[in-house]
Amino acid sequence: MTLRAIILGLVCAAVLNGFCYFNDMVLRQTFLVGSYLPLPVYGGLLLFVVLVNPLLVRIGKQWGFRGRELAVVVALVLSACYVPGRGLMHYFLTFQMLPHHYQQTTPGWQKADAISMAPKRMLADPEAGGGEALSGYIQGLKEGSKNISFADIPWEAWTSSLGFWIPLLLTFSIGITGLALVVHRQWSDHEHLAYPIATFADSLFSDSEGRLAAVLRNRAFWYAAMAVFTIHMINYAQTWWPDVLIPFRRSFDFGPILSYFPTWGRGGAWMLFHPTVYFCVIGFAYFLSTDVSLSLGIAPFLYTFVVGWLLGYGVRVGGPHLSMKMESFFHTGAFAAMFLTLLYTGRHYYLSTLKRCFRPRGVEGWDSHAVWGMRVFFVCMASFVIQLEWVGLDWQLGVLYTIGAVMIFVVTSRVVVETGAFFIHPWIYPCAMVWAVLGSQSLGPETLLIMLMVSSLLLIDPREAVMPFVQHALKIADLQKVSVGKTAGAGVVALIVAFAVATPVSLYWQYNEGAFVASDGWCNRAVPTMGIHQAVDVKYKLEAQGTLEQARSVSGWSRFLDLSPNVPCLISFGVVFALALLCSLGRLHFPKWPIHPVLFIVLGTFQSKMLGPSFLLGWLIKCMVNKYGGATLYQKLKPLMIGLIAGEMLGGVVPMAIGFIYYLCTGETPKSFSVFRG
Repeated sequence: MTLRAIILGLVCAAVLNGFCYFNDMVLRQTFLVGSYLPLPVYGGLLLFVVLVNPLLVRIGKQWGFRGRELAVVVALVLSACYVPGRGLMHYFLTFQMLPHHYQQTTPGWQKADAISMAPKRMLADPEAGGGEALSGYIQGLKEGSKNISFADIPWEAWTSSLGFWIPLLLTFSIGITGLALVVHRQWSDHEHLAYPIATFADSLFSDSEGRLAAVLRNRAFWYAAMAVFTIHMINYAQTWWPDVLIPFRRSFDFGPILSYFPTWGRGGAWMLFHPTVYFCVIGFAYFLSTDVSLSLGIAPFLYTFVVGWLLGYGVRVGGPHLSMKMESFFHTGAFAAMFLTLLYTGRHYYLSTLKRCFRPRGVEGWDSHAVWGMRVFFVCMASFVIQLEWVGLDWQLGVLYTIGAVMIFVVTSRVVVETGAFFIHPWIYPCAMVWAVLGSQSLGPETLLIMLMVSSLLLIDPREAVMPFVQHALKIADLQKVSVGKTAGAGVVALIVAFAVATPVSLYWQYNEGAFVASDGWCNRAVPTMGIHQAVDVKYKLEAQGTLEQARSVSGWSRFLDLSPNVPCLISFGVVFALALLCSLGRLHFPKWPIHPVLFIVLGTFQSKMLGPSFLLGWLIKCMVNKYGGATLYQKLKPLMIGLIAGEMLGGVVPMAIGFIYYLCTGETPKSFSVFRG
């Protein structure tokens, strides 16, 4: 771990966090991060090792970056990827300020005095700067084409809320990084998970002398990469000259067939019958075990059929975000089953690490990184609960909430590193879990709102959660024989840098352009309101029942004495929990078990419908290769499949660079293009 690699990694992390909001919300380009396969990271890595590093080696061998150094750079950037985009910063600031705007414009909120239910420290101060903190935030402070300066931002409006949220989120993120160290050795060395994304990155790294990786000297790799890259560049060019060029269609319309399957139609299978081919998904599926890729492929088809069947009997499973709905508890049951399975399969390692955690001399020669990671995890989670207690959440509920959040992060990380499903967004929230078991009367609207607000920033969009990024960072470092402990420590520094850079830069663009201009509907309407909407509804219901004051007076252990659980949600949880647990046990005990429990994790989410057909196609290709070509052909086609992934990365990052250059030259917004659309 060289000094120049650390410095370059931190600089790249800072640049990513400084540029991300401008790219995503001002230029309106493809999200810079967007998923667990951030295009600038992996596409940028490919461009660097092919174009830049060979030039550095020619200048002098000492100038070229070795694979270990590149692994450190990539690991640090990945550690910071959670902050700047959909993982947090897109809605981090709108969430703190815009509820005051909706309090003024929503009669139901005014009647319930909704804002007063939220702890004052969790929201920004709209009255700072003579009221300009809110009005300037909504309308923008820019005059004509003259941008504002950082001094024009009413910082005093944000000191209290940022002073609460940033330490809270950093505490949880650092604790989760410690937990990532604990599970890394078990998943990587003991269970030998695939880590397809990390393996792809490792295949691109230069050797110990700075020379091109073996796969980059393979013709099959370049044939596939250039073919995919050409397809995307044709489609990108067509967005600029739609009357001149014909796009290369990757989407197919099987919609007419759907009319013959009304059950699937009711279940929301429209997207499955209008599939888009994603080449990187096919590439990743080729390296997975067939039960994993098959399960990812058929999951949305099975789920939409079941949902359509239930709707045929009048049973509705959907509902608003952060609410108690059956759909969320399907996922909750699956997550709980997989979490217990992970604890069971790694029980010996985790228990031994736990013993060493509290008795430093109890186990000689144990993995010190995992021990220290577990210590950091416990300290940070305890601090997280204490910080929640400071704003009014009973510590008992704080502990339950934290356990639920940890479960979500661990299982999401496991799915990503085992399957390569880089785009995953389960509908599961710890606040809904606690709410469904205890009931509204045991919680009261104010207590419930605290948990809803924390979920709104911590878990509302876990397609860019911190733990999967850290798991990939640790695996990439480990594959290059870099200390995972030092990598995790440097990753925490990168995470702090990310908050320090992304927060003021995002706030600047929102005050410069106006929050409703420099954001989107999800960030300026949905996330800032959905939690308060739920709390207001609960308040009105309790008032109608005459139990509002009683619910407000309950605290501590007394909340568990008068439970009113949501029966449909708990039944949904129990059914899927049992199915997922049986599937996990079957896979553990029967070598030829055909289905992986990940089927119940992804179910019919938007991301599952989006990627499922491509995983199914990748599964079919692998089966045919193994059947008709055997192990020899399978090995020969590996570089070609890596090329499919690389071509998709290039096809995503090059239009980003072209769009930014176009903006610098003309000052106009470039055409938007994404490789992850049809």
